[in-house]
Amino acid sequence: MSEPFLGEIRIFSANFPPKGWAFCNGQLLPINVNQALFSILGTTYGGDGRTNFALPNLQGRSAVHASSGLQIGESGGAEKVTLVASNLAGHTHQTQGSAALATTNRPTGNYPAIGNSYSSNEPVGGGPTTATGTPSPESHENRDPYLALSFIIALQGIFPSQN
Repeated sequence: MSEPFLGEIRIFSANFPPKGWAFCNGQLLPINVNQALFSILGTTYGGDGRTNFALPNLQGRSAVHASSGLQIGESGGAEKVTLVASNLAGHTHQTQGSAALATTNRPTGNYPAIGNSYSSNEPVGGGPTTATGTPSPESHENRDPYLALSFIIALQGIFPSQN
């Protein structure tokens, strides 16, 4: 394998970085020992720029190519999202019901009806609710199917020329 470019990022399948590489985990490195790498990364990923700088943090993240809408070092997104009513598109539902007395507390295949004297403690319909009876917002996984691998960055290598 050829010598890497200084600052090159690769995907690696082990739980340790090889010699001359480090995990892309946001760790701070001292500038005085890594001046060439600092000249490439600067404080794009963090650090104070006087004594230290940070490596990119790709833990639990997907890498995307920088574009006119995304600058190098910009991060965003969320691992989990809590949906609330304002996240949903406006819509309406036609309600159907019955004027007869209820014959079951099971909603499947039935319509709302006039209350009856059921002594069941089973809830009817839906998921968790708050004390006011409104749906309780819960976060959910918001990632595509994935395989966890290590991202590593070259701490040593050929200084990349711009031409």
